[in-house]
This record gives sequence, C-alpha cells and structure tokens, in this order.
Amino acid sequence: MDRIDAMRAFITVVTEGSFTRAAERLDMSPQLVSKYVSRLEEQLGARLLNRTTRKVHLTEAGTRYAQRAQQVLDDIDDMDSQLNDLQQDARGQLRISAPVSFATLHLAPLLCRFQHAHPLVSIDLQLNDRKVDIVEEGFDIALRIGHLKSSSMIARFIAPVRLVMCASPAYLNHHGTPSGPEDLKNHRYLHYSYMEDSTSFPVHEWLRPPGRESSGGISCNNGEVLLKAAIEGAGIIIQPTFICGAAIAEGKLRVILPEHEPDAMGLYAVYAHRKLLASKVRYFIDFMAEYFGTQPGWDNFDRESRQRP
Repeated sequence: MDRIDAMRAFITVVTEGSFTRAAERLDMSPQLVSKYVSRLEEQLGARLLNRTTRKVHLTEAGTRYAQRAQQVLDDIDDMDSQLNDLQQDARGQLRISAPVSFATLHLAPLLCRFQHAHPLVSIDLQLNDRKVDIVEEGFDIALRIGHLKSSSMIARFIAPVRLVMCASPAYLNHHGTPSGPEDLKNHRYLHYSYMEDSTSFPVHEWLRPPGRESSGGISCNNGEVLLKAAIEGAGIIIQPTFICGAAIAEGKLRVILPEHEPDAMGLYAVYAHRKLLASKVRYFIDFMAEYFGTQPGWDNFDRESRQRP
C-alpha cells in the first residue's frame, strides 16, 4: 500500500464526511477507500475514525494525525508544482494590483523586461491605492507598501522602502532649516493622507495634518502631487524615496533631520495561496525581487547628489 495514497484517502474522508463521497471525489470504490484507511490505522497502531452507518467521526488520534497529514500532502503538492514550473513556460493573463505612484514611476520598465523573458504572459495592471480584495476582485498579485499586518494572504518581501523628510532649498532659505523635531511645529506640512502614524517616527507629534488649527499646508492622497508642491516651496514632505529620490539627487529637494529617519517599510507581493501557485505568478515574483534587489535604484540619490557639480 502506498502511504501517500492512504493519507490522501483518509484526508478526503475527513473532508467529505463519508467514505462514499470520498470515493466519488477520488474516483475509486468505497471499498478501496475503506481498505486504505484500515491499512493506515494498522500501520499506525491507532484508530483514526469511528464509523457509523451515516457518518464518520475523528478520534483524538485521528484529529492529531489529520492536521499533520494535511500539511504533508500540501507540502508534496507544492513541491510537485514547483518542479512542474521548471518544465513549463509561464503563460496566461497575470492580473496585478499596484499603488498608483509606485506603478507610474517604476513598473513599466520591469513589465516590459518580464514580458520579453516570458512572452506568453499577458498583463492586466490596475492602479489603486486602496487595499483590494485579491480573491473577490480576481487579482493574482497585489503589490503593497508598508508594515504588513497578519492576514490569511501570503506575502513575500521584495525590497526595502525608505521614508525621508525633505523640502525645497527655497523653502528652507525662507523659513529656516529645522535643527530638531521641536522646530517642525513652525513649518508647513504637506501631508499624505494615507500615511500611517508610526511610533518609530517621533516627528509625527510635531507635524500635524492641515486643519482648522493649522497655518497652511496641504493634505492629499497622492504622493506625486505633494512632491511637486514641495519642489514649488509649499512646505515639508515625508515621502518614500521611490517618489522623491530623483528630486533630491537633482537638488530640487533637500533631506532634513536625517537622524530621525523612520525604520524602512517594505514592498511586498501579496497573493492568496501557496499551494499550486501558477508559474506566471511565481516567475513574476522572483523576477521582481531580482529586478529591484536589496538596494533599489531609487535610493541612489545620496551618491548622485554628491556627484552633482
């Protein structure tokens, strides 16, 4: 008797609730399914199921064994899927959800290179800063930026995302350069309305979103708009370097209070299931991780700004 086949028969009986329905799902006779389970119990020296004329019930040993057996079968299926990926070309439509600014600034070259390597994959890219429901909305992958909270989804870290505080030289010349967080209360803040407050970023207690009690400032749900406003001298921004890095390198913005830079966030690829992951999804995630790397190009502004005459 094949041990794996016996485990699969047992788990199917548990899932379906009867030997008859398990036999239909496995396309074999109920007698063979029962034989597999009985042989498995003999090998283990323990009763896994209590059988009645209508239902089957897990014993205490059966409950414990079912949990481990399901994990073993999932691992085997996942291993087979990965080996099949090595023999199959990625193909089909790949639906991706991505944040607006990140996608407009950085995804087009990556997508073109990926399709050059995998020409049988078509891409449907949808830009949205809200948190999409991957399963309900039919996405294969959602790119998300931040500190991810626990969820039922699978998330793979792709690249670090730095946050820096900066303003234009003209603004700093006119209003002064803050020497510490306490100086920020006298400045205008260009607030990204999707920004999560962070206890690791103490300047948030000094920089307040524009409101009735604030003097000026802008609040917006798009980082590129705030970037352009900062370049025009409208105030101070806190933005990811994938948005403001180029402007810093060109001298249009200047980093302030670098010693108070918060912990880096992350770019993540989020998807629904690890089991039987499609080749197109696995290949794209691997490609993206290699493309951006642990030191993404948008963080080169430090070196480029030093080289600028």
